[in-house]
Amino acid sequence: MQGSANLNLMIKAARRAGRSLVKDFREVENLQVSTKGPGDFVTKADREAERMIREDLMGGRPTYGWLGEETGAAAGADPTRRWIVDPLDGTTNFLHGMPHWAVSIGLEHKGEIVSSVVYDAAKDEMFWAEKGSGAWLNDSRRIRVSGRRTMSEAVFATGVPFGAKKTLPATLQDLARLMPACAGVRRWGSAALDLAYVAAGRYEGYWERELSPWDVAGGILLVKEAGGMVTGIRETQDPLEDGSLIAGNEGLFEAFRKIIRNDS
Repeated sequence: MQGSANLNLMIKAARRAGRSLVKDFREVENLQVSTKGPGDFVTKADREAERMIREDLMGGRPTYGWLGEETGAAAGADPTRRWIVDPLDGTTNFLHGMPHWAVSIGLEHKGEIVSSVVYDAAKDEMFWAEKGSGAWLNDSRRIRVSGRRTMSEAVFATGVPFGAKKTLPATLQDLARLMPACAGVRRWGSAALDLAYVAAGRYEGYWERELSPWDVAGGILLVKEAGGMVTGIRETQDPLEDGSLIAGNEGLFEAFRKIIRNDS
């Protein structure tokens, strides 16, 4: 694997946190049947993973800024660069013993993600990308978005809002328009892996609202460097800042975007 010093630092941090999370994941499966329940345990696992990642990244680049899901934002001496980290994307899956969750790390430079890592530790799949250098899986496998151009053959992914989120009606309307036109829609519970799967050609596209920067920072660049396209659900939205995005392969992107945006 050939990558920059920053990328190598990110991969090392993701692997270290991933090993810790895999160990904890084996324990949480056992805790599901306990009277105490696994909730507190998973919170500790999540925070410990972020602590380890922050220790590695900030130890290697102490002047960079920081934005983490668990520890929030911190300005750096270098105002142009910032780590954006989700130590455990797919916490609910982790909590329920389902092996579909990831460590997500993005490096932002002047408002743009320039290096990214999404590590599926349970399956040992390391997705990574750098601006201008393509998207890759593990050490040497280059990945590309799907080449499908027929909506009836396409599989898409999304996140269905839950709890106090307000966008459930809009998502249900999206599904009502999209599902009759495609081969299926998946809801697997990890935005980072959804974007990585688009990059790897496993999905033709993905959309979601109400996301946070750490949910998508690792995945946006993967899709772009794999030959895909990423935009806001509304034309004026920035996917990273607004947390509302459409991502997909080039062949179906326009048709997919029109359905989600409900353009006639």
